[in-house]
Amino acid sequence: MLRAETTGGLLLLAGALIAIVWANTPWASLYEDLRDLRIGPSAVHLDLTLGTWAADGLLAIFFFVAGLELKREFVSGDLRDPRRAALPVAAAVGGMAVPALIFVLWNLGPDGALTGWAIPTATDIAFAVAVLAVISTHLPSGLRTFLLTLAVIDDLFAITIIAVFYTDELQLSYLALALVPIALFALLVQKRIRTAWLLVPLAGLAWVLVHESGVHATVAGVLLGFTVPVIRSAAAGGPDAGPGLAEHFEHLVRPISAGIAVPVFAFFAAGVTVGGLDGLLDSLRDPVALGIVTGLVIGKTIGIAGSTWLLSTFTRADLDDELSWLDVIGLSMLAGIGFTVSLLIGELAFGTGSERDDHVKVGVLLGSVLCALLASILLRARNHHYRRICEAEKVDADADGIPDLFDDHPRPSTAD
Repeated sequence: MLRAETTGGLLLLAGALIAIVWANTPWASLYEDLRDLRIGPSAVHLDLTLGTWAADGLLAIFFFVAGLELKREFVSGDLRDPRRAALPVAAAVGGMAVPALIFVLWNLGPDGALTGWAIPTATDIAFAVAVLAVISTHLPSGLRTFLLTLAVIDDLFAITIIAVFYTDELQLSYLALALVPIALFALLVQKRIRTAWLLVPLAGLAWVLVHESGVHATVAGVLLGFTVPVIRSAAAGGPDAGPGLAEHFEHLVRPISAGIAVPVFAFFAAGVTVGGLDGLLDSLRDPVALGIVTGLVIGKTIGIAGSTWLLSTFTRADLDDELSWLDVIGLSMLAGIGFTVSLLIGELAFGTGSERDDHVKVGVLLGSVLCALLASILLRARNHHYRRICEAEKVDADADGIPDLFDDHPRPSTAD
């Protein structure tokens, strides 16, 4: 059940809603005390708050799964073929560049803060795919494929941005040491050794060393995911040919990621005391919040749909025959659901618990909700359109005397 896309998205939403409601009750201080509670050994600089453990530790599990997905797409998925990958790659680039530009334009003044430029660039895979799964009964399958490929590329760029632009102090010695457990992990998985008591301690050690290096610790999850083989190498047609451990690990770890890691992170990250309508309006006076909302709602739509149109118009890259441009616009709106990674980048940019961090959360939450609502309205209309087409084709097939594949009791032929 936890492997279902809708389940992960609903749990993520539940965690965020619980945090928002709790943070706006008279017991808000209890939420803050829980989020700021420190646990862990101080001798190795791991006496972290629960909120930090969720952002640095639990999200590393999420990014491990993202690393597995990325490698699978590059080795055996849509990204293996440059022509098929061109449109979603261009869409991902446009969908990150335009929101970042909009954020920067809002924050060029004296009250702005350019350090948060990357916040509206992210797409939340779990949330976006869950919304699509709920509203899609007759939408073309190519729409989901396009969204998944775009989101995978978006994750790759987001990981790179976190590693390059949100690393304050880089300790190269720790980073070099981290390569040792990562290399040992890679050696074991290449030999198809999946013993937990060997792999989990190596993964944990790699996480600690990356954390100590100054690079955000979630990058360790991605690097470990990249080491896992997607296809078991063997002589052509040999008996040992087949899927590698990536499929097995993804099947094993995804429930932990979707059912625990992401919802718990959402719970600790989304709790912001809005302060009623006046507090909401006050937050939206901050150019940071305005840049995030407009970046997600307008920037993502223009960036993804616009770059897709430009590439398909002026190159040989073709849009899937199943899709219309209205479908692409709806998908572009859906990709504006930033949530998980946007909240993470906001914390890295402004720190946890600051006034501006609260404004970031308001911007991310409001922008993501608006994107989900707008995309749902448009894609539901498209879903009705495709359903009418299917029903018309069914009527035509029945009129021609062709048995309906979905009919439990097909009509008898005239010969009977």
